[in-house]
Amino acid sequence: MKETLRLGLAHTMRYTVPENRTVPHLLPESPDFAARPEVLATGYLVGIIEWACIEALHGHLDEGELTLGTHVKLSHLAPTVPGSTVTVEVRLVEVDGRSLFFEVDASDEHAVIDRDRFEARLARQNEAARQ
Repeated sequence: MKETLRLGLAHTMRYTVPENRTVPHLLPESPDFAARPEVLATGYLVGIIEWACIEALHGHLDEGELTLGTHVKLSHLAPTVPGSTVTVEVRLVEVDGRSLFFEVDASDEHAVIDRDRFEARLARQNEAARQ
């Protein structure tokens, strides 16, 4: 690791959610996933967050070094629909030997949603999935 890798290192990444990153596409061979609503899958969100952490480290690792995510503590609190942009902000908060710890905030432009509209959309999608 280079000396430039210091606590407080921060990075912001924006990701526009395509339809193929929604829950039904997470494990397409699973009929249980296929019947779920078309919102950003938590599994994909984890990958997007890891990508942002990797980007934050660009230029701060020595030749031949790379990182792998080994622990995630995450609360996915709201649905994100395709076409929305997720903004991921990461900040390096601890370095323990070769282990790096990031604090992360991810949000989209729809922090407040219309519940009736969302539930109606989910009902339409569920009905279509049953047909």
